[in-house]
Amino acid sequence: MERNATEQKAAEKVTLIGAVIDAFLGALKVVVGTLSHSSALIADGIHSLSDLLTDLLVVVVIRISGKEADKEHPWGHGRFETVGTVILGSVLIAIAGAMGYENAVKLFQGEPSQTPQWPALLAAAISIGAKEWIYHYTRAIGEKLKSDLLIANAWHSRTDALSSIVVLAGVAGAMMGIWWLDAVAALAVSLLVAKIGWSLTWDSIKELVDTALPAERVTALKEVIMDVEGVLDVHSFKSRKMAGRGILEMHLQVKPGISASEGHYIGDSAVCNILQKFDDIAHIIFHIDTYNDESDNYCKTLPMRPEVSDILSDRLSQIDTTLTQWSQLTLHYSDKIEIELYYTSLPGITARQLEQQLQQSLSASAPWCGRIQVWNKS
Repeated sequence: MERNATEQKAAEKVTLIGAVIDAFLGALKVVVGTLSHSSALIADGIHSLSDLLTDLLVVVVIRISGKEADKEHPWGHGRFETVGTVILGSVLIAIAGAMGYENAVKLFQGEPSQTPQWPALLAAAISIGAKEWIYHYTRAIGEKLKSDLLIANAWHSRTDALSSIVVLAGVAGAMMGIWWLDAVAALAVSLLVAKIGWSLTWDSIKELVDTALPAERVTALKEVIMDVEGVLDVHSFKSRKMAGRGILEMHLQVKPGISASEGHYIGDSAVCNILQKFDDIAHIIFHIDTYNDESDNYCKTLPMRPEVSDILSDRLSQIDTTLTQWSQLTLHYSDKIEIELYYTSLPGITARQLEQQLQQSLSASAPWCGRIQVWNKS
């Protein structure tokens, strides 16, 4: 789940560049808004300064989440990125509430004594250009690294660009005599910020409680798995996300007669196919089944090898005591147990005859017994 050093530096670089821009724009808009008597521009400046704080939060969280897995965090530190996104979204909601309350009060207080001046328009225009650029830059890096936190921070920058557009319109309207337009623009900014903050927070909370991947993505993943030669079925399929990347758990059903190594090679092939076609999947756990353990028969009790061996020895001794010394016993579990017995030589009886006698002996008293095959290596 951890990122390499190059990805780590790229994530920190884009965030620090954004922090410098946010610091400059925040100070510019607060100062110009104060001097130019624009409540909307001041609110927008506070929004930019909140971006600076979240930029610093993002840098810290990225460094923590980029650490390798350890004894205390065997799945890695990706959840720290998700928690950071929740904090970032919550900060946005809080800032939106404060801005909304302050400007609602100003709106009901009536026409202000001073009208916004043209420098407020210039500051808003500068903010639009700078924030739109850092939005595209940050989002491109976030998508490349599959980082929800960076993408969230990019949208934080985009809200600043959009809010500056609203501010530009509001200041222009106030300068033309529509005094309330400046306060309304500030309220619109706060609602926009709250919406983005809620979206980020809710998506991350769903990730923290291990919400499954979207149904269409699960269907696409299963189709890739079922295309693998040897996979009969995929079930007990579970999915979740960590730091924007998928984690999968599944049971793959294969033919019961194949070897354990072939079964696991089929599973490894399914994993390779998924990782080649879906670059947002980080980890896959699979379990090989020789039957559908989701069926009603899953909990049916079948005897284990020691019990099967004892029963076979007892029945074989009734035919010929020397037959209890087989060279190999192979058991295949499904709805019943299929038995393969291997001998280096058979005294006075053919393999087919022994199969028939064993099958007849076990059919009435051992309902768990399926097909019996005897092999004579001599």
